[in-house]
Amino acid sequence: MDDGPHSEHFSITPIGHIESDYPDKFGVPRQPGLAPAAEAHLVLTPPFNDPLAVRGLEAFSHIWVSFIFHQSPTRWTPLVRPPRLGGNRKVGVFASRSTHRPNRLGLSLIALTGVDTSHGVRLQLEGCDLVNGTPVVDIKPYLPWAEARPDARAGFAPHAPDLLPVHFSQAAKESLAARADSASLYALIEQVLGQDPRPAYQRDAHSERLYGVRLRDVDVKFRAVINPALQNSASRHSDVNNPGIKNADIKDLGSQNSGSQNSGSKDLDAKNSATTLEVVAVDTFPS
Repeated sequence: MDDGPHSEHFSITPIGHIESDYPDKFGVPRQPGLAPAAEAHLVLTPPFNDPLAVRGLEAFSHIWVSFIFHQSPTRWTPLVRPPRLGGNRKVGVFASRSTHRPNRLGLSLIALTGVDTSHGVRLQLEGCDLVNGTPVVDIKPYLPWAEARPDARAGFAPHAPDLLPVHFSQAAKESLAARADSASLYALIEQVLGQDPRPAYQRDAHSERLYGVRLRDVDVKFRAVINPALQNSASRHSDVNNPGIKNADIKDLGSQNSGSQNSGSKDLDAKNSATTLEVVAVDTFPS
């Protein structure tokens, strides 16, 4: 007999919010720790900002942060298209880390680098993957002996994504050199763009399209530059691994064959290896 509380509703009150380097969700790394240069603070709000609530937290190097995907729509669908699979294949929402999910709950493991209780509670974070203003609903310390499982299977994302090379134009370098935070902002731009924030379905397109990502108080304009020699090499690599199969068919093959579950991801990495992201301009946007 099913005695589950199907009709019960639970309300959640945020305990604080995130102040981060990401004014917009475009460009935010898809996992925590991928951009260690990202600076952030978790600010607790009354009545949760009592310093007693975080006594002893400074002894931990990492924390679990539970939050709300507040910029995602309230609607959800049972199937989603993970960017890691090129944006073409669908998997179940509960087999993904998509932001479009029931209750819009998220969970991130983030490095804790400081605890400030001089005026309320501010936690200093490193490598945060949350957009500025994200509501936080809970904090827990990370226990590596209980929660680290290096031998766990990771489905269609068995390893961290390959990084793209990032090139800065002379104009971009000059803009960065004039800033007090030039070194950390340079590193942040390189780390964020290296993960290729472009929509997955646009990564194969040959275009001079100019993209923009906002980081801290700047608007970073960038574009993809294709190296024809490396692109031809990647195509030959794909043909050798899949004789008789056209490159355009590789993702379809991966969705039909469980034994080649990761082939779409590998082929995408091969194509991206021929791409460099060029930072064209770094402009301060109006406050």
